[in-house]
Amino acid sequence: MNLSQLNDQYAIPDQLKFIQGDNDFILIEIKSDFAQATISTYGGQVLAFQPVNETEELLFVSKLAYFEPGKAIRGGIPICWPWFGPAPSHTDDPSHGLVRTRQWQVQHTSLESDGAITVILSIKDSEETRKIWPHSFYLEIIITIRESLVLELKTHNTSAISFRISQALHTYFNVEDSQNIQVTGLENTTYIDKIDGGKQKTQQGSVTISQEVDRIYSSEKTHLILEDALMKRNIHIRSENSKTAIIWNPWKHKAAAMSDFDNNEYKTMVCVETANAGKDTITIPGNSAYSLVAEYQIERKLSKAD
Repeated sequence: MNLSQLNDQYAIPDQLKFIQGDNDFILIEIKSDFAQATISTYGGQVLAFQPVNETEELLFVSKLAYFEPGKAIRGGIPICWPWFGPAPSHTDDPSHGLVRTRQWQVQHTSLESDGAITVILSIKDSEETRKIWPHSFYLEIIITIRESLVLELKTHNTSAISFRISQALHTYFNVEDSQNIQVTGLENTTYIDKIDGGKQKTQQGSVTISQEVDRIYSSEKTHLILEDALMKRNIHIRSENSKTAIIWNPWKHKAAAMSDFDNNEYKTMVCVETANAGKDTITIPGNSAYSLVAEYQIERKLSKAD
């Protein structure tokens, strides 16, 4: 559908409309009673979320992010599926899967009775995807905008043959200073340290950032908190059907090496990802479905002076 057709069929007066972004990318712009949000139909990717009572954006998007067909958008909440990281069998296949660099289709928008707004985008297998990953699927991202941001990534196996996936909601959070944040909830959890040759380690205390971090935590904990003292807020990260948490910050040298990432932006972001990755892969039987759910909610922390 073109922009006019999308607005005719799916716009919600005064609250949701479709707009044209860079390079004709179609964006969904939401201004509800609860929050403002922006969603890219390319990649099925949430790019912005800011509750009405907040002055700071929840998510980070690089000012150098590409909005070009065939390239991933650096920031927001990219969807890694049906694999996380390098392709499992073919090194020339795309990193982080098939769907973050493809156009998704709008299936549904609605204004709920409590004022929340729901958007459903989808993508399904094609001749092109089956050349890379030979399975039939129908994938939905169900996005709910209220005081919190809720994402449900729902995988439908549309064949009679089971398949195995890994996946992640690769969430980039906006922070005041990455060296002054901590992530709690992963204490005493084992993780794979990708910066240290894939060694398995155990997390001591909360997670902090003082150098490059790339860790895959094996954890069934459903509630993590990203504490940002300088921004005076906690971000609550709640999950369902996730057995993996991934924490990533590229730090100085990798930031400088990325053309779609400003040299100093490592200071204002951290990825805390809700996932099934590493050793945690999911087998989905034929004609069945599996949902990965993440909810993000901001808790404002005021100082005594406030």
